[in-house]
Amino acid sequence: MDHLVHYEWCKVFQAAFWYGLIVHFRIYPIIYALPFVIVLSKQRIGPSRKPTLRQWNSRRDILYNNSSTASAKSSPGWNGLWAPLGSTVTWDTVMFGLFSGTLFFLLTITFFYIYGWDFLNEALLYHLTRTDPRHNFSIYFYHVYLHHQQGFAVFEKFVSFLPQTMVQLALIFSFAGDLPFCLFVQTVAFVAFNKVMTAQYFVWFFCLLPLILPWSSMKVKWKGLICMFVWMASQIHWLMWAYLLEFKGRNVFVQLWLASILFLVANTLVLLMLIRYHKYSPIFMPLARSGVANSRKSE
Repeated sequence: MDHLVHYEWCKVFQAAFWYGLIVHFRIYPIIYALPFVIVLSKQRIGPSRKPTLRQWNSRRDILYNNSSTASAKSSPGWNGLWAPLGSTVTWDTVMFGLFSGTLFFLLTITFFYIYGWDFLNEALLYHLTRTDPRHNFSIYFYHVYLHHQQGFAVFEKFVSFLPQTMVQLALIFSFAGDLPFCLFVQTVAFVAFNKVMTAQYFVWFFCLLPLILPWSSMKVKWKGLICMFVWMASQIHWLMWAYLLEFKGRNVFVQLWLASILFLVANTLVLLMLIRYHKYSPIFMPLARSGVANSRKSE
């Protein structure tokens, strides 16, 4: 029993080490902290400290019959909001947070000692105070462009973060059990609602697509093609106005801003379609099913 406990602790520390290291190199994975904690909590793993993994594959006969009904029935949603919050404070989650946070701050202090304030500003503080006046895919770019010289009040910065935060919480508490899918929808929403959005940010969620596509019941013909067309057409439409502004010198800021809004709508529609046709598949069995399965094995 002691060996099992030590083994579980080693896995938690290993996960915390890599997570703290990754956040140090790329700050945006910090948004994955809450779903990681929920998955590590006893609600997902159970009191035995040993997680009961599902047969995690995309075969329809062992998962849920329909993606939309499965998501509605199986995902915790907002009705289960307080339950996961109340059960996330466990030794595993506390040690995961402390160790990953400690590693992150130790690395930050080390490189701050080597490179000084330049490192701290470029690596961390820059992301909190960044106001890019250049045109980009974000719906906030035009407001930033018009008021860049005057600066921004704290309330304005708060308002820009509020929709992003609300969407993140809604997705986390709805899909945290299906961790790969949760990370994907989080990343898409984080990029779509960010204050600054450039094409390089799309790589953040493209790399997660192979983890969720096998669990999608959406057919490439025609719904898949329509989603790809909507996303690519809205982006090309934005690039057309950006080309006229950047290379032709035309005053098309308003049209470009409207194209940014259209691109946000396209991202939202595609995300909703992916959610609708996704077969919700928790990586750990619910506690009730886990108990039944274990009792059957013991018999």
